[in-house]
Amino acid sequence: MSEAGKDDVAPVAWESGLEIKPLYTPREVEESGGTAAVGLPGEYPFTRGIHPLMYRKRPWTMRQYSGFGTAQETRERFLYLIKTGNTGLNVAFDLPTQCGRDSDDPLAEGEVGRVGMAVDTLADMEEAFSGIDLNRISVSLTINGAAVPIMAMYFAMARKRGLDLATLRGTAQNDILKEFVGRGTWIFPVDPSVKLVGDTIEFCTKHVPKYFPVSVCGYHIRESGATPAQEMAYGLLIACAYLDHALARGLSIDDFASGLSFNFDIFGNLWEQVAKFRAGRRLWARILKERYGARDPRSQQMRMIAGGGGGGLTIQQPENNIMRSTCYALASALSGTQTMALCSYDEAYTIPSERAAHISLRTMQILMLEIGLCDTVDPLAGSYFVETTTNEMERLISAVMDEVEGQGGIVASISSGSIQAAVSREAYEREKRIRSGQERKVGQNCFVEEEEERSVELHPYREEEAKKQVERLANVRRVRGEHAVRRALAELERAARAGENVMPAAMDAVLAYATVGEVCGVLRDVYGGYAEPIRF
Repeated sequence: MSEAGKDDVAPVAWESGLEIKPLYTPREVEESGGTAAVGLPGEYPFTRGIHPLMYRKRPWTMRQYSGFGTAQETRERFLYLIKTGNTGLNVAFDLPTQCGRDSDDPLAEGEVGRVGMAVDTLADMEEAFSGIDLNRISVSLTINGAAVPIMAMYFAMARKRGLDLATLRGTAQNDILKEFVGRGTWIFPVDPSVKLVGDTIEFCTKHVPKYFPVSVCGYHIRESGATPAQEMAYGLLIACAYLDHALARGLSIDDFASGLSFNFDIFGNLWEQVAKFRAGRRLWARILKERYGARDPRSQQMRMIAGGGGGGLTIQQPENNIMRSTCYALASALSGTQTMALCSYDEAYTIPSERAAHISLRTMQILMLEIGLCDTVDPLAGSYFVETTTNEMERLISAVMDEVEGQGGIVASISSGSIQAAVSREAYEREKRIRSGQERKVGQNCFVEEEEERSVELHPYREEEAKKQVERLANVRRVRGEHAVRRALAELERAARAGENVMPAAMDAVLAYATVGEVCGVLRDVYGGYAEPIRF
């Protein structure tokens, strides 16, 4: 293309700041750093994926996010998803559970079961997974502030069912640092919150070695406004904070690093997502090998779920979201994810209907079985465009990481609120671009229809189900052994005040049917609460 021809085209820039050329050649690849780090799939630095044969050997796990109302209602949705082809479960908990409050807590009024499953005691966990083979269906628990009692309940349930914790598989999100940045379901101050994550890492390393105790969640940071480069950079720094804490406890890097996984977001430009993941996977491998001295290749591998993000969906013309989610799933597969989840087309409005969840699942199955995404490993490798932008994205992500580390590190930056402020600024700038039309959103700021029909089935909040949950909790309180509960909670408090790992005591407490609120209440008494720093 002539220089004059290049001047005739409109400039294009990705959200992360990369300026995209209209044409890429071998020259751009070499100037960006070349192809020496591309390597082979399943080999360091894992740019092309963490498994040699990727989807030719095993397609990605389909793990739709689900949970609402009571344990019984959620179990019915779980069984429906498994019947229609889901190969994993991703559990949504309601806001009171996430914040460590019981369903009968006055602060829970109006929120019980609204945006996820209400879990108060081990009895709820037992009911939710009754009849579900936990050896065949892996379960992801999307819980953070209240991760200690919820993980303890899941392990206690598995043990009561005769399962060997040494072979139990699954994942807990349990990424409290991103909660301070992106969602807000914190309970305790930053330092003790990190300590509790360390407790779960240590406990799983010793007793549940096949379980992933942490899924570092850039997803919610991105949904809160971060650019793709910031999402990856903050995610990697948060993961390093957990590594540093676990190492300070005396754990060996190769004993626990492979137990960290990642949860990332996908919306926006497809190629930016691909470059983000290829660059992030390479960076993580280098960090583990060069900074932490990890020798086991499994410790260097970035295992991830990459989901189609709700941040890219629109209320206007909701059926368009089916196509958006299809493209997000395409980006996820082309990026080399191990697990995939899609937001359903109605999620800008409501909890997904069965029909919407069914369409999302079928979307992933069509891409897997009809479109050819499992035919070969990393089909984009060698593209002048993809390899150049992967190199450039790696530099962008590294620059963000260097900036944060120069300001005292990720934990200090989150404690001061500077990361939250940076993400908020990006959210504001993106909203300005959308409102001005600079960033195009079909049906929202272009190709707008004045009068449109929205065929979305709203999910009503049913107060009677919330009352049933409160009654169920009251019944558990009546029949449990109160002396055993008090004794277990007293031991939990002692362990917390002594700085010991609280997971064994939490396991004993939930086995006595202590509630989420009671466990978190004891820890809140020891550690205190958290006041969010506000920066402008």
